[in-house]
Amino acid sequence: MELRPYQWEVIMPALEGKNIIIWLPTGAGKTRAAAYVAKRHLETVDRAKVVVLVNRVHLVTQHCEEFRRMLDGLWSIATLSGDMGPRPGFGHLARRNDLLICTAELLQMALISSEEEEHVELNEFSLIVVDECHHTHKDTVYNVILSRYLQHKLQRTQPLPQVLGLTASPGTGRATKLDGAIDHILQLCANLDTWRIMSPQTYCPQLQEHNRQPCKQYDLCHRRSQDPFGDMLKKLMDQVHDRLEMPNLSRNFGTQKYEQQVVELSQAAAEAGLQERRVYALHLRRYNDALLIHDTVRAADALAMLRDFYDRERTTKTQVLCAERLLLALFDEHKNNLVLLATHGPENPKLEMLEQILQKQFGSPGSPRGIIFTCTRQSAHSLLLWLQQKPGLQTVDIRAQLLTGAGNSSQTTHMTQREQQDVIRKFRDGTLNLLVATSVAEEGLDIPQCNVVVRYGLLTNEISMVQARGRARADQSVYSFVATHGSRELRREQTNEALETLMERAVAAVQEMDQAEYQAKIRDLQLAAVVRRAAQAAQQESRQQQFLAEHVRLLCINCMVAVGHGSDLQKVEGTHHVNVNPNFSIYYNVSQKPVVIDRVFKDWRPGGVISCKNCGELWGMQMIYKSVKLPALKVRSMLLETPRGRVQAKKWSRVPFPVPDFDYVQHCAQSLSDLSLD
Repeated sequence: MELRPYQWEVIMPALEGKNIIIWLPTGAGKTRAAAYVAKRHLETVDRAKVVVLVNRVHLVTQHCEEFRRMLDGLWSIATLSGDMGPRPGFGHLARRNDLLICTAELLQMALISSEEEEHVELNEFSLIVVDECHHTHKDTVYNVILSRYLQHKLQRTQPLPQVLGLTASPGTGRATKLDGAIDHILQLCANLDTWRIMSPQTYCPQLQEHNRQPCKQYDLCHRRSQDPFGDMLKKLMDQVHDRLEMPNLSRNFGTQKYEQQVVELSQAAAEAGLQERRVYALHLRRYNDALLIHDTVRAADALAMLRDFYDRERTTKTQVLCAERLLLALFDEHKNNLVLLATHGPENPKLEMLEQILQKQFGSPGSPRGIIFTCTRQSAHSLLLWLQQKPGLQTVDIRAQLLTGAGNSSQTTHMTQREQQDVIRKFRDGTLNLLVATSVAEEGLDIPQCNVVVRYGLLTNEISMVQARGRARADQSVYSFVATHGSRELRREQTNEALETLMERAVAAVQEMDQAEYQAKIRDLQLAAVVRRAAQAAQQESRQQQFLAEHVRLLCINCMVAVGHGSDLQKVEGTHHVNVNPNFSIYYNVSQKPVVIDRVFKDWRPGGVISCKNCGELWGMQMIYKSVKLPALKVRSMLLETPRGRVQAKKWSRVPFPVPDFDYVQHCAQSLSDLSLD
C-alpha cells in the first residue's frame, strides 16, 4: 500500500526511531502513515510490540481495518474496547499479539491492575501510537499514561517505547496570543516526549491539492420576533425567585451562566441544610434547561423535558417537602397554557434555516451524505424527531439516525456502543444518509462520501471546529454554521477561525526553533510536569487524610437522613464506590427492573436502581460483582457530614477521607463469618 510523498515526508524521523507528532489535516491519511510506521517497526525492531491508543470506542474497529490492510496478515492484531465483555486479560493479549488497538482507558486499567492476566508494563511495548494526541493534557487518560512514560524516562528506565502522536488540531490551549499558543504546543510536545512536530514542507502544495477543504457558509437567522412560550417560562421562574427571597440572585434566565449560579446555590443550600432552598434551585435549573432547549429546537421539546421531570418527581418522591408541593402546583396550574403556546407558537428561526439547507442539499441530484452536529444528546433526540415530523422534509430522501455518546442521563436514553457501531456501518454503506450527532462523531470518523456538515448552534473551541469540518471528506463538500445574528455562538465560531490561524503560526514557530533551545524547553517542561504531578498526588493524599472515615456520616442529599459512615465505603475496580455494610440495605429500595447497559463487563453486571427509602431520591444502582450484590452510590446523591461541617463532593476522588479497595475474597469470608455467627 503506497504512501503519498507528503506522508513519506512526515514519517521519516519516526522510521529512524524518533518520537514525533504527525500534524496533518483530517482526511490526509494520518492513520495510514502510522500503520506504515508500525509495519516498518515490526519488521526492523527485535521483539517489537505495538499498541495503538484511541479515545473513542468506534475508532477501534475503524483503525483495525486500516492497520490490517497495511500489515497484510504478517503480524497478529488484537482489538480491545469497553464493550467486549468477558475476554482474556489485557496482559495476556498483549503478550500473545504483535499489535494491540485499544481505548486508552483499558491500557491505563491494565497498567495499575494487580492481576497477572490483566497487568502490563508500559515498557513491554516498543511503539505507542497515540491517536488524536491533542488530548494529551492535564488529567486526561492519555496524559496519565504518558506521565508514567516520563517518569520512566527521568528515572532512566530502559527500554523506553517509541511514541508516535497523530493530530489534525493541536489547538491553542485557550491562549489568544502567539506566546501562549507556542507554550501550549511546547507543552503538548513535552507530554508526548516529541523530538519534532512534523507537517509537510517540501510537499505542502501536493497535500493542498489532495486535501481540499469544504466550502464554508454562515447560515444566520434572526431571533424570534415574539416568544410567548419563553416569556411564560421566565414568568414562572420569576415566581420561584420571589419565593427564594434572594434579591441579589441574577435573573439572566436561559444562559449557561445562570445554570452555573443555580448549581452553586443548590450545593451551598445542601451543605447548609436548607432543604427548601435546594429544591427551588433544582427546579430553577430544570426551567433553565427548558429555555436552552427551546432556544435550540422546539418549544414542544422543552415542554416534554419539563413534563418528564415533573412526572418523575411525582412517581419517585415518597416524601414531599412544602416547596416541592408548591412547585408541582405551579407547573400544573400553567401546564395547559404552556401546551397551547408550545403548539401554536412561532417556529424556531434556526430550524427554518436548517430545513432550507437540508432541502437544498438533499433535494438536489446525486447521493448526498451529511452530519448535523449539535451540543447535547437531548437536542440530538429533539432534532431527529423534528426531521421525522417536519412536513417540508417528507418529500426529500433523508434517512436519518442518531449518533450520540454512550452512558445515560436523566433526560435521554443512552446509546450503546453496539448501536453506535451499527449506525456508523449503515452510514458508511449508504443505508443511512444523515446523522444527527454530538461530539462523539467529531473525531476520527472516516466516511469518504460525506459531503455535508452542519454545525447547529454550537458553542465550542477551535479543535471541535476543525474536527467537525474534517468529517466532510467528499469533493465540493459544504460546511454550514447555523446560528442567530449577534449570538455568542457566532462570535465564538469567528474567534475559532482566528485561533486556527494562531495555532498554525504557533506550530510553525516551534518547528523553526533551534533544536538545542527546543530540547532544553522540553526537558524543563517535563521536569516541571513530574514535580507538579507529585505535588498533586501529595495534595490528594493529604485531602483524603483530613478525617477518619468512621467520623464522616453519609446523609441523603434530599431528605438529609443519616444512612451510614465513610468507613462503609469501598472501591470496586478503583472507581465504583459501594457501601459494603450489610445494614445499609434498610435505607434503600431496589427497582425490580435492572438498569440497561448494553455492555457486558468483565466481572460485574448492573442490577436495579437504588433510591432512598425515606424520600425516594435516586442514589445509584445495584452492582452484581461476581455474584455479590453491592449498592454503588453516585457521589452527588450523598451529603458528607464531617467534624467540620457538611460538604457535597463533586467526585468520589475528592472526598476528605480514605476509601480502601474492595476485596472480594475478604468480603465473602466476612459474609460467611456473619452467617455462622447468626
